[in-house]
Amino acid sequence: MNNQPQPYNSYSYHSMQSAYRSGPEPPPPHNMYTQPTYPPYSQPFPNLSQLSAALGGLSGVPELEVEALRPVNLLQERNLLPQRPQEAPEPNLSPDLKKVNCSPQTFRCTLTSIPQTQALLNKARLPLGLLLHPFRDLQQLPVITSNTIVRCRSCRTYINPFVTFLDQHRWKCNLCYRVNDVPDEFMYNPVSRSYGEPHMRPEVQNSTVEFIASSDYMLRPPQPAVYLFVLDVSHNAVEAGYLKVFCDSLLENLDKMPGDSRTRVGFLTFDSTVHFYNLQEGLSQPQMLVVSDIDDVFIPSHDSLMVNLKESRELVKDLLTSLPAMFSQSRETHSALGPALQAAFKLMSPTGGRVSVFQTQLPSLGAGKLQSREDPNQRSSTKGVQHLGPATDFYKKLALDCSGQQIGVDLFLLSSQYADLASLACVSKYSAGSIFYYPSFHHVHNPAQLQKLQKDLERYLTRKIGFEAVMRIRCTKGLSIHTFHGNFFVRSTDLLSLANVNPDSAFAVQVSIEDSLADSSLACFQAALLYTSSKGKRRIRVHTLCLPVVNQLSDVYAGADVQAITCLLANMAIDRSVSCSLSDARDALVNAVVDFVSSYKNNVSNLQQSGLIVPSVMRLFPLYILALLKEKALRTGTSTRLDERVFAMCEFKTQPLQQLMRMVHPDLYRLDNVSDQGALHLNDTTVPQPHLIHLSAESFSRDGAFLMDCGNVFYLWVGKCCSEIFIRDVLGCPNYASIPPNMSHIPQLETPLSERVRAFLDWLQDNRAFSSTVHVIKDDASAKAALSQHLVEDRSDSASSYQDFLQHIQQQVSK
Repeated sequence: MNNQPQPYNSYSYHSMQSAYRSGPEPPPPHNMYTQPTYPPYSQPFPNLSQLSAALGGLSGVPELEVEALRPVNLLQERNLLPQRPQEAPEPNLSPDLKKVNCSPQTFRCTLTSIPQTQALLNKARLPLGLLLHPFRDLQQLPVITSNTIVRCRSCRTYINPFVTFLDQHRWKCNLCYRVNDVPDEFMYNPVSRSYGEPHMRPEVQNSTVEFIASSDYMLRPPQPAVYLFVLDVSHNAVEAGYLKVFCDSLLENLDKMPGDSRTRVGFLTFDSTVHFYNLQEGLSQPQMLVVSDIDDVFIPSHDSLMVNLKESRELVKDLLTSLPAMFSQSRETHSALGPALQAAFKLMSPTGGRVSVFQTQLPSLGAGKLQSREDPNQRSSTKGVQHLGPATDFYKKLALDCSGQQIGVDLFLLSSQYADLASLACVSKYSAGSIFYYPSFHHVHNPAQLQKLQKDLERYLTRKIGFEAVMRIRCTKGLSIHTFHGNFFVRSTDLLSLANVNPDSAFAVQVSIEDSLADSSLACFQAALLYTSSKGKRRIRVHTLCLPVVNQLSDVYAGADVQAITCLLANMAIDRSVSCSLSDARDALVNAVVDFVSSYKNNVSNLQQSGLIVPSVMRLFPLYILALLKEKALRTGTSTRLDERVFAMCEFKTQPLQQLMRMVHPDLYRLDNVSDQGALHLNDTTVPQPHLIHLSAESFSRDGAFLMDCGNVFYLWVGKCCSEIFIRDVLGCPNYASIPPNMSHIPQLETPLSERVRAFLDWLQDNRAFSSTVHVIKDDASAKAALSQHLVEDRSDSASSYQDFLQHIQQQVSK
């Protein structure tokens, strides 16, 4: 700790040239258009000068600012958790702008009040960045079909609710301030079917819209939905038993896969050789073609291996029915994953599409073969962790080739042994794929993992998908975007190439302030995602976020989003642990807290009392950072398998904020006394809303039942003295002793208590893409082991308690 590494917020990154910098026109002075020659008409949004007057920092909303900045002494106040999971803070904007701003579930900034200068940002000692979930499932999405997609001539920003109409024929861009003409077609409003009100069109009334794109947005005709499944059939794979689970799931969901009459599918299996399957319409049964020369893999037939699903449907079903038995006697222990991926690349290159790879062991033959790098004796090391980066660049190079041909690769790793995920993950990381990991998967011995794979496959095979996608993020003049986090390939300085895009992946970017924003009262960010839908339509999904600009440090702090800050720092820490070392990343996280507390103490807080004082809005910051330090990805001193650590790192880079926060700091509730008081009423269901409780052993009592929501798993802990009514009415067991040891579901019982508990669990499940497994655990030593790693406020073998951590922070601040 003494040789403090450089904190995150003082990194010097190479700044990237924003795409619009070369715009021909400088921004016009703000008073130039205050007297339009066109008669003024009522427009729903104030112009820039009106906004400046209406905003005036946060002083216009004293009660919000007072609560956000209320000083909290962390050494004295213990009850810091809100009663319900935290919502995103609301930017301090006028009601009109608030109403049309982008949802924080889609677009979220670490600071909801943007500092006017980089100097002010540096003084705040907090990171500035965006968290983005651009393709998430939406209940409502305005889709616009128009011959003219209106964009700024200079910076190419899409027209949005935060532009200013100077009159009916001209609008000013909210990012570069260029004045543009309103096209004639834009005068017509398709919603109201009226003419002459461009400011009422859906593009200007909604901050998230989707355009049906014209041929100008296509380099080639839109591709069909193409799916290739690459399946490990070695002895290891057969032993684990995943193949039957996969085949059954695909058979069940064949009709629900996104696509149209052009959808194509193919299958490829591999052990020490690579097997292709001829599924051409007209054959009486599928034909297997074996390529044993793995050093020079070739495609045995070019037109019968990727087939039209509609035409070859029966053959596909035959293959899926017979595949598990075909390899059931296999004794082949080798795995030629690299050659199988090379074959997949050759098969998919003409069209692009999605490759789904299932792998159960360390690749041992041909290109991309790997050796074990894990030393089990080092799993609990407190010094440092080796081999967090790839052992070879084979998988990254292959991924970049795939990305260039619009092929995304998703990896399902089902392995009980070390498989070098740090190397294998590159194939998905750089091709915009997804990574799924099932440690110790076995279809008989591990029912919880079996159930998880089944549910994950159902979501995976049926969720919507975008092909041949690119995404660009633009921001107000003076701001610039640098480091990107997530799975993609950066094609040019600000263009992300996403061969596939799915609704469950998120991205993060860091932002710096290059020029003063003194002339602006608002800062805006716009993300545009251009993709081909599974039905072959080229579409552009656009999200625009608007935030106030402030010049006071107290206003910057009042608008801080502690969860977004934690998630961005987590992403930065993952990068740091791979590029430098794990201990370096951990030190920098601690320093982020020390720097923030010091800055607040020296610049804002005028309280002379001793203690650790932070503004209320950031009161959970030290707790969240401690939780991060105890998370699998970043912890030391606790036995952690290398693949599990690397997978946790991958999750940090791709999970949406809500899911990430549950993994970092799980939600804990007491369920045995749950009631309808304060419940939500959704349709015909009453959903109880129990209060959150602290993640400490002190919170548990033996006469209760407690639910811990860790994001991808629920633990229901039942105390030894829990009421028999709860055990009988919710778990269906006569008493505590009769609760089975591996219970992994809550039975459907017709009792009021069961209905309440299940309604609450279902509601929690509905708010996430992939369903979480449930483990009912009893009050014994194994339960203690399962839960203790999540009780972030308590001392563990190698990590300090929350109180110790606060004392350490205070010592560092006083220095």
